[in-house]
Amino acid sequence: MLRPKFDWYLFLPPIFLLGFGIGVIGSVSPTNLTHHLFYLFLALGFFFLFSFLDLDILFPLSPLIYLFGLFLLVLPFLLGTVTRGSVRWIPLAGLTIQPSEIVKPFFALFSAWFWSKEEFSFKKLLIFSGIFLPTILLIFLQPDLGSALVVLSIFGGVLLFSGIKRHQLLLLILAGALIFPLVWLCLHDYQRMRVIHFFNPYSDPLGKGYNIIQSKIAVGSGGLFGRGWGRGTQSHLAFLPERHTDFIFASLSEELGIIGAGTVLFLYLLLFLRILKVAQQSRERPLFLLSMVLFFSLFFQTAVNIGMNIGLLPIAGITLPLVSYGGSSLLATMISLGILEKISRQKSGEKVLEIK
Repeated sequence: MLRPKFDWYLFLPPIFLLGFGIGVIGSVSPTNLTHHLFYLFLALGFFFLFSFLDLDILFPLSPLIYLFGLFLLVLPFLLGTVTRGSVRWIPLAGLTIQPSEIVKPFFALFSAWFWSKEEFSFKKLLIFSGIFLPTILLIFLQPDLGSALVVLSIFGGVLLFSGIKRHQLLLLILAGALIFPLVWLCLHDYQRMRVIHFFNPYSDPLGKGYNIIQSKIAVGSGGLFGRGWGRGTQSHLAFLPERHTDFIFASLSEELGIIGAGTVLFLYLLLFLRILKVAQQSRERPLFLLSMVLFFSLFFQTAVNIGMNIGLLPIAGITLPLVSYGGSSLLATMISLGILEKISRQKSGEKVLEIK
């Protein structure tokens, strides 16, 4: 049997994206750089750990891993402190962990395991929804709308490849449209206002529309080549909120311009195309489902973050994978990529050489 090869095409784009993140954080929030670098090396360790773990062992354990994820989601309500109206973080050995970020790859693993057994049926969907509901409720109650949306993208992504037929999918879309008013009523007031002011941010330019206005100004002021590293006025004069987390793409665009932002988009394109290639070459259904679920999760986060930075989507509080400051987000992303690396290496090591 051939020795499985390390997938550099899957590894190198994230490394370059991490480099962009280090550069921008070092510019707009240098006091957080040391902390970010610590989490980065920790995340790389988890990447290599999960890239060597046997998925044949992880899949049967995925229900227990999912239960462990639920336990983590309960901890903020018991041990966490209120920060800006939310209870999302827990202290752990001198670090601050956000469980709603950490559980994303756990839920992806469980989802792929659950749907790998048999084809789609509405009975199985009801069971899956019942298992899924505590996760989304615990995240929503923190409240963390951004993470809740990412988990919903995992839920929807796995259904698309569960063997669902077209008419069944249309029925689900219709049901989703019918319950949307109920979802709207369940949102917090500030979350509904974000959506309303997305369509007309200048109706409250110093309040609910402020973030999106400042983000668009930062992106537009970068021009072709940018203002230069450390010279972004929107970020350095603190006009741009959350300049090193949710709005880091706006900070990057302001300082590095269209050239820098375009390079970042190209690196994401390479990464996502490689993930799709890994999924395409996966011979086993569980590996294919897991690859596609992780693809949906990472693609959704990236698309929503960039979309809200350039004013195409409402603000949802989602970080930019691999680039934004945030230890828990970085850990979750690198765990996901480590699993994908394992899938890639596993399929490359399945070829058998025979001598006749």
